[in-house]
Amino acid sequence: MTRKALTPSSKKSTRRLLKLTDSILLKAKPEESSYKLSDSDGLYCEITPAGSKLWRINYRFSGKQRTLYLPPYPEMSLQEARDAVREEKRNIANGIDPMEAKKRKKENIAKKK
Repeated sequence: MTRKALTPSSKKSTRRLLKLTDSILLKAKPEESSYKLSDSDGLYCEITPAGSKLWRINYRFSGKQRTLYLPPYPEMSLQEARDAVREEKRNIANGIDPMEAKKRKKENIAKKK
């Protein structure tokens, strides 16, 4: 099973549906526009023109699609990003919006300082 690659339109190739690996992330090079390397369960790594590799999680909560931002690769490893996805999926199943939980956590940290 193949699909069009999630890379800029200049690269009109097909790619097999595989999970990300560290070697794929290390080999990912910046292009003129940002592009995504998908993993699973809504996790993807966005490669920016500046060369940043940013983790993102797409999820749905209350019928709305949202995107949660995680620390960049390699600050957060692939395995840590996958663990974060599992944790956020548990929160969603328990009726907790991951984005709201993250905001509350930041507010609590700011109050302690």
